[in-house]
Amino acid sequence: MTLGSIRHEIVINRPAADVWKLAGDPARLHEWFPGITGLTLDGNRRTITVAGGLTMPEDIVINDPSARRFEYSITLPIFTFHRGMIDVIELDPDRCLVVYSTEADPRTMALVISGGCYRALQELKRQMEAPIEETVA
Repeated sequence: MTLGSIRHEIVINRPAADVWKLAGDPARLHEWFPGITGLTLDGNRRTITVAGGLTMPEDIVINDPSARRFEYSITLPIFTFHRGMIDVIELDPDRCLVVYSTEADPRTMALVISGGCYRALQELKRQMEAPIEETVA
């Protein structure tokens, strides 16, 4: 198996604990990942729905608040293997680095997912750095 691999990272000017509350919550992915219109969560199984109605089942592999690491695997038959990883790393008390990585077989699927991961990090940063009055609705 030859994996395709992508990695995107972004610095967010907000404490890591605050960012983790959103990025590490499997039930809130649709709030910051563009194109996801809904999701259901049943234990360690999450099913996301994307624009157009396609559903993608995922297994939650790791959700570790102490390490601020979230890993999941898309279980669609088009993948021989998939692993998505989100890490929230404290840089100092008011800034963190968020890394979103994907490994996939077939390799081309990592590239397909790459653009969504990049846009998701941009949206996460936008929401986390927005003035408080913008985030309260």
